[in-house]
Amino acid sequence: MRVIDELVANAARYAECYECPGAPSEPRLKLAIVTCMDARFDVWSVLGLRHGDAHVIRNAGGVVTADTRRSLAISQRLLETTEIMIIHHTDCGATKITEDEFREAVFRDTGIRPDWAAEAFPKDPNGDVVQSIARIRADELIPQRQRVYGFVWDVETGELRRVKA
Repeated sequence: MRVIDELVANAARYAECYECPGAPSEPRLKLAIVTCMDARFDVWSVLGLRHGDAHVIRNAGGVVTADTRRSLAISQRLLETTEIMIIHHTDCGATKITEDEFREAVFRDTGIRPDWAAEAFPKDPNGDVVQSIARIRADELIPQRQRVYGFVWDVETGELRRVKA
């Protein structure tokens, strides 16, 4: 069985006991979380979240890009979130590349340079968390910009550490 077929079968089993019909689209905790797409980080388990608690926006590196800010503006303006949590992690793939090397590798493989930035950052994710918070606080389209909190999750210990911005 292919992976996709297995996942579709899982979804069918899930639908048989689905218990959230009619649930509101506004997150119960009024929280939006921006984090990395890394498969090791189970945001729901680490934070003890349940379905409907928060919006979770994931991308490579958990970087606050223009599209992330778009999602945050929609989350706040249409779906009533008021707090933002940024979570990066140790041993992130975004720390293992440089912007120029990545762009050139893609160009060598495809003949096309990406029209977007990979947003690579140094080995210590703390600085990028601080930059992510600053990007949100500078975006006037996001109405609730003061309640933004940054964290780094350690992939070795499972600990979540607060980053002061």
